[in-house]
Amino acid sequence: MGQPESREYRAAEESGLPPGQRLQRGWPVTHYGPVPKFKPERWEFRVFGATADGGKHCWSHEEFSALPFSTVVADLHCVTKFSMLGAEWGGVPARTIVELAPPAPNVTHVMVWAEYGYSANLRLSDFVAERTIFATHKDAELLTAEHGFPLRLVVPHLYAWKGPKWVRGVEYMIDDRRGFWEERGYHNLGDPWREQRYSYQEEPGDGPEL
Repeated sequence: MGQPESREYRAAEESGLPPGQRLQRGWPVTHYGPVPKFKPERWEFRVFGATADGGKHCWSHEEFSALPFSTVVADLHCVTKFSMLGAEWGGVPARTIVELAPPAPNVTHVMVWAEYGYSANLRLSDFVAERTIFATHKDAELLTAEHGFPLRLVVPHLYAWKGPKWVRGVEYMIDDRRGFWEERGYHNLGDPWREQRYSYQEEPGDGPEL
């Protein structure tokens, strides 16, 4: 008898892969810059910008950890062409943050901010999608520092650079502007099923002018 199929390979058969992607065993570590040191007493998650009440909303690490915990089973597609399928992500849905700290009615985009000034812009509709989650766990285990502990955003329907590691806050915006990698030649939207990898592939309306 052969070896039983892994969950990832069963998922690959069921869902397929976006164009240009390959199935990855394990979870490679990919990021720009050093891994930040986590200091829980100094950690704060902020929601600011065009909030409905005009104020800033903040959670300490203890307060954020006490928010309602959910899980989603979702894929991760890296622009470097590997895909990890069928992972279970645990954490706080982005929708929960929007409910607790609502945006102003004219907000169209968010900028997700992470350590060292890293950022990624998203349409509000992508941010509040059903499976977008601020993950603290993968497959029922805490994230490692290399994979984004204490908090990373997972946006399963977009390339993984749209879900930063080491997230520290969200800025509500009434106009779009490019984040860290988008300013460096990556596509403003990042849909893996449309293979939106680079800014030269953008069509009118895909983002702010370069």
